[in-house]
Amino acid sequence: MEIGITTFVENTPDPVSGKLLAPWERMHNLMEEMELADQVGLDVFAIGEHHRSDFVVSSPAIVLAAGAMRTKNIRLSSAVTVLSSDDPVRVFQDFAHVDLLSKGRAEIIAGRGSFIESFPLFGNDLKDYDTLFAEKLELLLKLNKSEIISWQGKHRPSIDNRGVYPRPYQRALPVWIAIGGTPESVVRAATKGVPMALAIIGGMPDRFVPLTDLYKETYLNAGHDPADMQLAINSHGFIGDHDREAADAYYAPYAYLMSKIGKERGWPPMNRPQYEAMRSPEGSLLVGSPQQVIDKILMEHELFGNTRFLLHISVGTLPHRQVMRAIELLGSEVAPAVRKAIGKRV
Repeated sequence: MEIGITTFVENTPDPVSGKLLAPWERMHNLMEEMELADQVGLDVFAIGEHHRSDFVVSSPAIVLAAGAMRTKNIRLSSAVTVLSSDDPVRVFQDFAHVDLLSKGRAEIIAGRGSFIESFPLFGNDLKDYDTLFAEKLELLLKLNKSEIISWQGKHRPSIDNRGVYPRPYQRALPVWIAIGGTPESVVRAATKGVPMALAIIGGMPDRFVPLTDLYKETYLNAGHDPADMQLAINSHGFIGDHDREAADAYYAPYAYLMSKIGKERGWPPMNRPQYEAMRSPEGSLLVGSPQQVIDKILMEHELFGNTRFLLHISVGTLPHRQVMRAIELLGSEVAPAVRKAIGKRV
């Protein structure tokens, strides 16, 4: 199983001092995080796209291109590219550049996005939320297969027998579809034979089993080769040398950002008992010592049979040294133990 990291490159105040990093400082920290993830042998580093003040990166491809020049082996992905409000031609071209710079390590995880700021920013109507994604995904997949294309749709000017360049280093860019929990999105990914990335950010992971079962069943019924099926699980988490140390370090920044987002969406603020319940062996948060995180990754693999696991370490801004230590532990202790345990199961 592949193991990696996702980040939204959040930039929130320190919960104790109230200090906010300068955006350039947060970005330089990110480059060090990417380098370390590569050095400790992780498989994937994925960066999200946002258009709001809490997060620094609005163009993952640009940042991944910088990371391509500072890493050697790790795969470089978006998490996610908000395809609904972007131009698939530019998305393909941007990631083709990342692929050339990295000699074939670029990926796209495409999604509709959990925030809506990009829609009015780029002149899209939210009433077209579903059809925008469906149409633009079709175009992106077609661009990935054909150098010369013709295209006509509702939400983008037509393309008449034009070439799209540059072409990537790989024969085709790996394109995943990110799923938040809607069966329709699961069926879309499976029918097209596209790998699915499922984000589990609350509740109990076992409630998502019907969605992964639906994906596998639909994928096979659509006639796709089961050997090509890929499923990623994305979970919030943090690793420290000791359980209580990790729990205490992660709580304040996590609760700050989740409570802020919750206020926007009508959720109650995060509290410590809720946080601890989410940290329980059956909960969605992977926060604790290396062994505790190993156990929960294996628990999720038992539930889902996933081929990739991505740990979303930084929900609210943690001290850089703690993030670096968490990455080190994920690569040096957690990932080898998980791979060994799964290898014994096969």
